[in-house]
Amino acid sequence: MARSRLTPERESELYATVIDLLGEVGYDGLTMDAIAARTRSSKATLYRQWGSKPELVAQSLRHHKPVRIAEIDTGTLRGDFHEMIRRSDDCRMEKDSAMMRGLAHAVSENPELLQAMRALLIEPEMTGLDLLLRRAVARGEVDAGNPALGLVPHMMIGALVARPLIEDLPVDQAYLTTYVYAVVLPALGAP
Repeated sequence: MARSRLTPERESELYATVIDLLGEVGYDGLTMDAIAARTRSSKATLYRQWGSKPELVAQSLRHHKPVRIAEIDTGTLRGDFHEMIRRSDDCRMEKDSAMMRGLAHAVSENPELLQAMRALLIEPEMTGLDLLLRRAVARGEVDAGNPALGLVPHMMIGALVARPLIEDLPVDQAYLTTYVYAVVLPALGAP
C-alpha cells in the first residue's frame, strides 16, 4: 500500500474522522462511504491507502492512542502507572472506553478486524507494558514469578470496560488511579 499520496495532516484528519464515526455509529455502522463523504475523499483513495475497513480502523486507533507505554520510565512501577494515567485526559478516557465496548463485539465477529487490531494496536501496547513490567522486575519491585504479571493487561482493559457497565459512570483519571493503587499494584506485590 502506497501511503505517500496523503500528507500527514490529511492522514490525521482521516483518522480523526474514523474515530468520530466509530463513536457515533459503532463499527458495524461505519462504512467507507461515510468516511469518504465526511472527509471529502473517494472510496478508491481509502482502499488504495488502507486496503480494508478493519485496517483503516486499526490504523486510526493506533494513531489516536497518544500514550506510548514503552516511552514511560519514571524509575518506579507506581510512577510509571501514574504517568500513564496522567497522560490521558478524562474526556479521552471516556471516549476510549466507549470505543472499546463497541469494538469488543465487532472484534468477536470480524477476524480481519481482530487481526489488524492485534498487529497495529494491541501487540505494540502489550510490548510497551511488558517492557514497563520487566523493568519493575529488574528493579526488584515485582517478583518475576508473580502470576499477576501476565494478567495486568486484562486488569487494565477490565477497568476501562467494567466501570460504565457496572456503575454507569465514566472512566476518569481519579478512578484509574484508585484502581491501579487498590488492585493492580497489590496484585503485583509492588510497594
